[in-house]
Amino acid sequence: MTDSLLTETAARVFADTCTFAAVEQAEADGFASDVWAAVAETGLAWVSVPEAAGGPGGSLGDALEVVRVAGRFAAPVPLAETGLLAGWLAAATGLPVPGGPATVVPGTPADTLTWTGGRLHGSAHRVPWAAASERILVVVADEGAPHVLSVPSRDVRIEPVVNLAGEPRETVVFDAVAADPAPAPAGVDGDALFARGALTRVAAMAGALERTVELTVGYTNDRHQFGKAIGTFQAVQAHLVHAAQDAAIVTMALATATRAAERGDARFEIAAAKLLADQAASRVTRHAHQAHGAMGMTREYPLHHLTRRLWAWRSEFGDERHWSRVLGTALVAGGADGLYPTITGGSAVLGVRATQGGGIT
Repeated sequence: MTDSLLTETAARVFADTCTFAAVEQAEADGFASDVWAAVAETGLAWVSVPEAAGGPGGSLGDALEVVRVAGRFAAPVPLAETGLLAGWLAAATGLPVPGGPATVVPGTPADTLTWTGGRLHGSAHRVPWAAASERILVVVADEGAPHVLSVPSRDVRIEPVVNLAGEPRETVVFDAVAADPAPAPAGVDGDALFARGALTRVAAMAGALERTVELTVGYTNDRHQFGKAIGTFQAVQAHLVHAAQDAAIVTMALATATRAAERGDARFEIAAAKLLADQAASRVTRHAHQAHGAMGMTREYPLHHLTRRLWAWRSEFGDERHWSRVLGTALVAGGADGLYPTITGGSAVLGVRATQGGGIT
């Protein structure tokens, strides 16, 4: 359960700073310094970082709620990366939690990173907000065990790349960078980081989907044709209903995955939530743009701030194909008799089966 005051604070901060002009300018600049200043001042970027590690505390659900609200406003800052990902890695391993913008190497098949002789070599791809970050945290294997490195961004070479929404997703080249590895405790490794990253994207997408539906309903109520609002036309109403249904499903899936993650293992719930969010992004975008018509395609109208991010985020931290494969593998491993218990019990059932040789990875 999240704090309503936290939600109100986040909504006020992003409403005041994430104006249409600010989001547009951030796409040109690669970072919205004014938005970040407000986020940093209120401590929103570090919600869920324990007080013992220098953070404000709060639950995982609190932090994801802030990310959901940020998604509604297309906030062009590394919010999830700083606290929920980099801050989590740092706090878990005893490294200093970055006091400014920070990011993580998410891990992609194209990465060529190697950790040898106390130095990090190779390239990491699709790193969010690398140039805007003070530090980049990396999970590496040292003597077969997961360790975490905190690398100053000034020590690496960053090649500019953006996603479909114009957000930085850069290539980072580590040229024999030296760093002291911090051993990671159980439950903190590359797979856990990837799943946690996927959950942050579900939260952001849930907010963007909700706001997309609100914009579409508002437009179709205001736009009149043949003497009445186009939202009263049956064909347009179908778009609104389907879009609202998808947005509601993702919001519920986020809540379910968040509760599971706060209890412990949530691999099944996160996989399902990310898959649902990825699928909803395609459908809601289609319904919204069809209902808006030509207006939705104009640069001067804010719909594209949301829909382009939805299309970009659906491929980050695992796309629809990846999470379909994860879910399919888990269900097949359980056999026919395990199908219904897995659907109703989720990761709790999978965890038991894994200890009995079920092969869940």
